[in-house]
Amino acid sequence: MERRGTVVVATKAHANDLVSDVDLASEQLIVDGVAAVWPGDGILAEEGSDAAGTSGWRWVIDPLDGTRNYLTGAGPWSVCIALQEGVTTRVAVVHDPGAGETYSAVSGSGATVGGAALGVTTTTRLDEAIVGLSFNPSPPTKRRMAELMITVLPGIGDLRRVPAALDLAYVAAGRFDAALMVDTRLWDVAAGLLIATEAGAVVDEVPGAGPDVLLATTPALRPGLLGLVSAAG
Repeated sequence: MERRGTVVVATKAHANDLVSDVDLASEQLIVDGVAAVWPGDGILAEEGSDAAGTSGWRWVIDPLDGTRNYLTGAGPWSVCIALQEGVTTRVAVVHDPGAGETYSAVSGSGATVGGAALGVTTTTRLDEAIVGLSFNPSPPTKRRMAELMITVLPGIGDLRRVPAALDLAYVAAGRFDAALMVDTRLWDVAAGLLIATEAGAVVDEVPGAGPDVLLATTPALRPGLLGLVSAAG
């Protein structure tokens, strides 16, 4: 929050894949803190501060999920940290500095925001469902999304596009009825998936929709949304 007026920006894989000096500084701060207390743990972080580790535990870190929103003020962004035992996420935190909200979950113990328990919506009608959309903004993925929306959008209530971690957190909080994610990476979704699951969401890879398509939704809406997204594939 302190650095938003002095950000230095570069690109990575393509013109829409942005990284700022704040992304790098945030990652370094988190990695240094983890390594100081748990030096044997592995680390997988978006900006490359990876370590194999020896303990069987791994921290999955997205130091700034939603860099373009952070830079422009056009939408929400967050800091995401997940702790995995092997490949199973046990603890998760998604912090939204702009809103002052911290979503968290411990496997088997539910999910909270600001200490209050989270729970998914009770919406049952597909044509009333608000679906959050998250995807890698590369040209090939944007073309996939254009084709997907031709089938999905007419069958639901409406869409909102937000970064993946908050997309899942909003499902957990009952703000969205579902989250649809395409071509995301583990650091984008690891923390949010646990939070959404612990709040009662069902998470699926969507059969027939092509690679790297994830859907998180309520049990009531799941069959209809799976059908829509699968048909689009």
